Amino acid sequence: MSDIPDLGAVPERVAVPAELVGRLVTAQFPQWATLPVTPVPDGGWDNWTFHLGSEMSARMPSATEYSLAVEKEQRWLPVLAPRLPLPIPTPVAKGEPGEGYPFPWSIYAWLDGEPASADRVADPVRFAVDLAEFLGALRRVDPAGGPRPGLHNWYRGGTLRTYAAIVQEAVIKLASHVDVDVITGIWQDALDAPWDGTEMWFHGDVAPSNLLLVDGELAAVIDFGTCGVGDPACDLAIAWTLLTADGRQAFLETLAVDDAAWRRGRGWALWKTLATCIHTLDRVDDKALAAREVLGIVAEYTSERA
Repeated sequence: MSDIPDLGAVPERVAVPAELVGRLVTAQFPQWATLPVTPVPDGGWDNWTFHLGSEMSARMPSATEYSLAVEKEQRWLPVLAPRLPLPIPTPVAKGEPGEGYPFPWSIYAWLDGEPASADRVADPVRFAVDLAEFLGALRRVDPAGGPRPGLHNWYRGGTLRTYAAIVQEAVIKLASHVDVDVITGIWQDALDAPWDGTEMWFHGDVAPSNLLLVDGELAAVIDFGTCGVGDPACDLAIAWTLLTADGRQAFLETLAVDDAAWRRGRGWALWKTLATCIHTLDRVDDKALAAREVLGIVAEYTSERA
């Protein structure tokens, strides 16, 4: 794994004010020069997101590493979209570096909705089934030629062992807050769960912020920057980070997840929540949420083995 960079390091981000986006649009897409550009609140970490008028958005990578996904999304999202049961971002145009901004960027058709959260979901089981059906359809898309794990998606779809150093760091830092033996057992169980090597499409970041609700129902799935083909178990993490116990069971049954994939998925959820914990030590609310998710993973694991 010596050729894999430090995945625990936070990329150096560049600031992107709305005025800069306006200049880029005017210079490269003069037909939209009169449209207002306004920041989207909580528009993401990997990308700065802006409304471009009322029907489009400008998506601006915030760091070199995140800009690697632009070409991939431009190439593959139009291929995936007609094969999926819910709307996903549709590229309208591809922008180039300019005006002092160093990365390629994208314009998409705007998708309405609000980010999912437990209190916003109208029917937790229906939501879980709808999400599983979406991911099942994504898995059935022909993976031939699709992007395999790499820096463009932070090695999603590859082996969990890539993240071992991050998990070890988190366990050390959080030793006074978690049961180290149980956490280590969950992680090792995930590492030991075999994958048969059948490559499938995956989203890579099935998180509440990327699942849009309309009237409490799943209406769209966004942010495919970490998508690719490989082991789709990374998409199962949402079962522990958002779904209810009944929803998790419905999700498992609808997606027909086998035991080994379920164990790997739990490992992805554990890595994600532990990483969130150590990166939000100064943000009480975010840390508390991640801590609750860790406790939920532990409870489900220990109950399964009771």
